[in-house]
Amino acid sequence: MTTNSPAARLEISDREFSQLSAIMQEQAGIHLPPGKKALVVGRLSKRLRHHGLKSFTEYHRFVTREDADGSELQTMVDLLTTNETYFFREADHFDTLRNRILPELDQSRELKFWSAACSSGEEVYTLAMVLADALGEKAAWSIFGSDISTEVVARARRAVYPMGAAEKIPREYLRRFCLEGTGSQEGRFLVDRSLRERARFDTVNLNAADWRAPGGRFDVIFLRNIMIYFNAATKQQLADRLAGALNPGGWLIVGHSETLNGVSDRFECIKPSVYRRKA
Repeated sequence: MTTNSPAARLEISDREFSQLSAIMQEQAGIHLPPGKKALVVGRLSKRLRHHGLKSFTEYHRFVTREDADGSELQTMVDLLTTNETYFFREADHFDTLRNRILPELDQSRELKFWSAACSSGEEVYTLAMVLADALGEKAAWSIFGSDISTEVVARARRAVYPMGAAEKIPREYLRRFCLEGTGSQEGRFLVDRSLRERARFDTVNLNAADWRAPGGRFDVIFLRNIMIYFNAATKQQLADRLAGALNPGGWLIVGHSETLNGVSDRFECIKPSVYRRKA
């Protein structure tokens, strides 16, 4: 049985894949290796169907020449950005924050934290729970959460999650900081307002040419499991930018599979995946 519907049984050629990969490199600094062809087809096929396009060549032309307001380009970036996240992911980082980093920060002033690839907000609110517990209600601290994807930033602002997402949240934190939904919200939970009010969110492209550190300098930046998608030159540029966004002696936490070894000399490695900006 055959079908004449637009974009039926889509395939992507090497040339088409290279064209779309080049856009992701330019827009987000993300390198898409050939092994990601299936991911690109799977995530973008519905966009071709939405616009009635028959090939990825037509889609490339649409994004680069006909997308007047840039909305489809943003949608493409949203769809091809990996957003795997969950509460208390790589939990030992939060133990390090509580036991090593916080005692060394000047708590007589507002402490500023940045989740620089916050996805749908789980990292931000995990951080908020730990800070609220460790520093108390009267301490001055704030968190800025950012991501390149407008869609996930909007979800982070809502702070509503399915109950299944609470699996790794300690029971005491769940009781103190999360509100279980009822009625139409049954099966979901909302992060408590006391934490939501400490967090603000916005879209930030870490690789944009006109990049500026959002909101001044930070004491601690989390940028985990993102640099693995960047090439060496992009990593070096980003590390330099992050150093500039930190206070002298500020902390940078990356993913366990990531390292700044050979990338930047502006940081001291305190332990694997935990770095401190040199004064």
